Amino acid sequence: MDIGSYLAQNARKKPEKLAIECEGRTYNYKQFNEEVNKLAHGLLGLGIQKGDRIALMMKNSDQFVQAFFAGAKVGAVIVPVNFRLTSSEVHYIFDQSDSLVVFCDEEFEETVTSAREETRVLHVITTGAPKVVGHHSFDRVVSDNVENPHIYISDDDDLEILYTSGTTGRPKGALFDHKRIFNVGLTMMISMGINERENFLHIAPLFHSAQLNLFLLSGVVLGATHIIHRDFHPVKTLEKIQEHKVTHFFGVPAMYTFMLQVPNASDYDLSSIKRCGYGAAPMAPEMVRKAMELFKTDQFFNLCGLTEAGPGGILLDPEGHSTHFGKGGKAAFLTEARVVNEEGKDVAPGAVGEFIVKGESTMKEYYKKPEETAKALKEGWLYTGDLATIDEEGYITLVDRKKDMIISGGENVYSIEVEDILYEHPAVLEAAIIGLPDETWGEAVCAVIVQKPGMSIDEQELKDFCRQKLAGYKIPRRIFIEEVLPRNASGKILKYQLRKSLNGVKQ
Repeated sequence: MDIGSYLAQNARKKPEKLAIECEGRTYNYKQFNEEVNKLAHGLLGLGIQKGDRIALMMKNSDQFVQAFFAGAKVGAVIVPVNFRLTSSEVHYIFDQSDSLVVFCDEEFEETVTSAREETRVLHVITTGAPKVVGHHSFDRVVSDNVENPHIYISDDDDLEILYTSGTTGRPKGALFDHKRIFNVGLTMMISMGINERENFLHIAPLFHSAQLNLFLLSGVVLGATHIIHRDFHPVKTLEKIQEHKVTHFFGVPAMYTFMLQVPNASDYDLSSIKRCGYGAAPMAPEMVRKAMELFKTDQFFNLCGLTEAGPGGILLDPEGHSTHFGKGGKAAFLTEARVVNEEGKDVAPGAVGEFIVKGESTMKEYYKKPEETAKALKEGWLYTGDLATIDEEGYITLVDRKKDMIISGGENVYSIEVEDILYEHPAVLEAAIIGLPDETWGEAVCAVIVQKPGMSIDEQELKDFCRQKLAGYKIPRRIFIEEVLPRNASGKILKYQLRKSLNGVKQ
């Protein structure tokens, strides 16, 4: 079955059950399925056909979920877009994905207007009153037809293109069909024990594959209840957990950090929580312990995966936390994981090698990138580019990233992308981007700069320069000025030396 059909099925099986609550707006499964159908027929009225690409540049909302499922029901391919990106970054995604329709919130309409130039985008649908002539209002696109669209969709038809940065700094679109995304959800059902009685709280951005595929889509397939928050606020998050008796919470480490800083956090009734998940960035063991104390449960899951796998990869369950605290975990359900050397052979326990995975949720390909696909997928195995170790019991721990990727607040930052911008500054002679440990964000993006002779760099001015070309989370939080960068005999910058020498310096 295709993903959209599960929503229709639950509308028949449990029509009165609460499906969605978002900022006071509520829908049972019958109502929500009808709203999705009305939007689906509206898309058909715009000429959208099976296989067309529909981009979503929206914050978490009921309308995001409506747009996703409406697109799925007409057989479109959904392209979630990080709303923090600049117009030039968004332009690349619109263009590379061949998107024909863009759903956006009012606040992103200006960015979308600039980004759609010289792309195939035909229609822009905004959740509010359009400010640009020719854009459509979300409310006016919907039709009166509440029936399920009569479009045959198989589980082999494409459903999503999820963009993830590559070593060149250019994003790559991981392509998934309905079957693969269903298997992502099935993995969570088995590995975490989620079921139809869950009350999910969606705080992490739905454009991220973790919140979208692991929990929203799996929860809709099951017929669970979804509480959706547009933005993260630690106090409001605690309030919603108490108010809605949330059973399942997932957040990036920074969210746990902020909630732990709420002075009266322990006063909230969080006893409804059955399990907590964390991922998308490193989370210090001490922070995990404090989070367990706050939620008064040891049912914590470390989800260590990557977008190209759905996301999927390895998982540290509660038992693993009690016996192998701090490790990444073992392969999740429907997944195999290994650590291999350059010849593709398994490394010995304790040795460092490349982390590779194989499973039923791994992407079909990088969209329109056959060379990159061939490098990443070999004999069914996805080569992640991450360095890891494996112990005698099969527990895997990531130790570094071949691609010099930094994960800050749950967002992926690739060093070469930021370095390319820094080199555009007239006073920069050499630049290296590294990640340094940060209690709040997991890792902080840091720049190590060598100035051109006779020139000096003002830190704030350099940050402002980057802000014109990069999303906010990619801008260096700290800047170090050095006389020379360490290099090996081949002339490559030794970033591990920079991390070692600067870690804990000039805090």
